[in-house]
Amino acid sequence: MKLLFISNSDRVDAWRAVFAEQAPEIDFVDANAPHDPDAIDFALVWQYPPGALKPYRNLKLVSSLGAGIDHLLRDPDFPAHVPFVRLVDSTLTDGMVEYALWATLRYHRQTVEYADFQAASDWHPLPAPATRERRVGVAGVGQIGGAVARAIQNLGFDVAGWSRSAKTDSGFKVYAGPAAWPEFLARTQILICVLPLTQATTGLLDAACFAALPRGAFVVNIARGLHLVETDLLAALDSGHLAHATLDVTAPEPLPTASRLWRHPRVTLTPHIASLTDPRTAAPQVIDNIRRLCAGMPLANVVDRANGY
Repeated sequence: MKLLFISNSDRVDAWRAVFAEQAPEIDFVDANAPHDPDAIDFALVWQYPPGALKPYRNLKLVSSLGAGIDHLLRDPDFPAHVPFVRLVDSTLTDGMVEYALWATLRYHRQTVEYADFQAASDWHPLPAPATRERRVGVAGVGQIGGAVARAIQNLGFDVAGWSRSAKTDSGFKVYAGPAAWPEFLARTQILICVLPLTQATTGLLDAACFAALPRGAFVVNIARGLHLVETDLLAALDSGHLAHATLDVTAPEPLPTASRLWRHPRVTLTPHIASLTDPRTAAPQVIDNIRRLCAGMPLANVVDRANGY
């Protein structure tokens, strides 16, 4: 059995070592090394160029190296008969939760304002905000978004979520469907985007979205850069309607040096590091799905192409 590894941002040596230890029966093949495309049975990929999988005529399964699978959906040459699965890893989820907690607490405790005061040598205490009165909204309450919302709620914040479909067992209020989007935004002071990237969610964080948020709201995007319309965000920040934005993702990545986001005083940028895939905890799921496939068992975390997640 041969597995093809395609990624320009993950350490191939680290993944190879984990596979050698945990699944020696699987021959780990680096896409950058010479190999026979017809001998490849499985692929483990991240942000590969469209069409890169076309030569592999005997593929039986494709696994994403991360929770996102939009890079697979964008490939017009992806083999229609091959199933693909997303990564659901507790370590990956934990990292996203930590980042969302950091951003929420940073805004709630007014450290952005205090950084300005420090730069101006201004000893200026602000009224302490009440946690229970701070309304946080999490857009996208799947595996990761649900964990984010519950962690923030556990700190005492007023949390609500928004989802494409109704959720009945989340433990917090969930607004469902496009019709509820404006109402969800109107009650949200800190908006955290954890949505999957689909045709319906591309550009969802736009001028209409920002206008629907209360004046002085904050935006945190830890999902995909294409969710956000950069020019609309900058306009909302420049006008003062939005107080600040934290962006771990941009479109494109890396962000071009000419972008105003780099230098805007009301934007915090990080280079897509909210959570990083750890081969030691992620590889077992990839290996398990390969073994399931070989044994004729159902796969875990199969992507529904129609829904895009």
